[in-house]
Amino acid sequence: MPSPDRSRSHPRAPGGAGPFSRAPLRQGDTDAYRHALRLARQRTGVRTVFGGEVADGALRLTEFNGTLTDSMRGLRVVPGRGLGGYVLTHQRPYAVNDYVPATTITHDYDSPVRREGIRAIVAAPVTVQGGVRGVLYAAARDTAPLGDRATAALMDAARRLASELTVRDEVDRRVRLLEAAAGAPAPEPAAPGLDALRDLHAELRGIAQEIEDTALRDRLRQACDRFLRAGGESGSGDGPPDADPGGRPDAPAADRPRLSPRELDVLSYVALGCTNAETAQYLGLEAETVKAYLRSATRKLGVHSRHHAVAAARRHGLLP
Repeated sequence: MPSPDRSRSHPRAPGGAGPFSRAPLRQGDTDAYRHALRLARQRTGVRTVFGGEVADGALRLTEFNGTLTDSMRGLRVVPGRGLGGYVLTHQRPYAVNDYVPATTITHDYDSPVRREGIRAIVAAPVTVQGGVRGVLYAAARDTAPLGDRATAALMDAARRLASELTVRDEVDRRVRLLEAAAGAPAPEPAAPGLDALRDLHAELRGIAQEIEDTALRDRLRQACDRFLRAGGESGSGDGPPDADPGGRPDAPAADRPRLSPRELDVLSYVALGCTNAETAQYLGLEAETVKAYLRSATRKLGVHSRHHAVAAARRHGLLP
């Protein structure tokens, strides 16, 4: 099922933040590039695909599928030089039918290209927030043009990769917000702030389920849990109505019901007043699946309605 459209406004979402600017928390995006290259090879019908990420102002070729040598592995491509450098500079796809004698590009990298035996090549940028984060290539060992179909398929793989990187960047940014909130002294509470934190908690759980990187997804959910524990220990005095006057959950952790991550995802959106259909859209699920998770959660919590389920989850410290 396609992911929900996150360009629409989130219910009572907190104010937007600036663009992603710090180094990512995740170890890297190698898995995403490899997946994009497998997709590109399948959809272009071209046997040789490769690419890499941009770092320190240059492209580094690190991922290969269908190559015969290691001649291009680790090659550093700078803007304006060669086919990849052209794509970095102009931020658009470009192709040549015969690389070595081509007159529209420079020939700084002819030696490794010639050793691999590549002739026709098309390259597409992976563009995130107006900048090129990587480049994907499809190549053949003859001079027949790769054609519009192969170029379109490669561009589609690059766009999909760019979307995945955008989501990962946003997760990194929001994990930082949660970790900073969990580690900082509790501010004087205010009701609008509590609503904003509940929005943030729900949206983070919704984003987490879209992440293919298991370690990053688990880290995001763990950050949500630490945030909840920090809030419960703060004694803020502005906890939800089902908590004690200090804002702490009534039941000790050992006695809390064990809800699955998906059940908590659903409850976090129900807690914001979302309908089953809206919850399904944000989580990329069918409405009937949302109902099933909600029924399971209410049963585990020992209640009989969605509203009582939210109240019980907050009382047990499972929701903010």
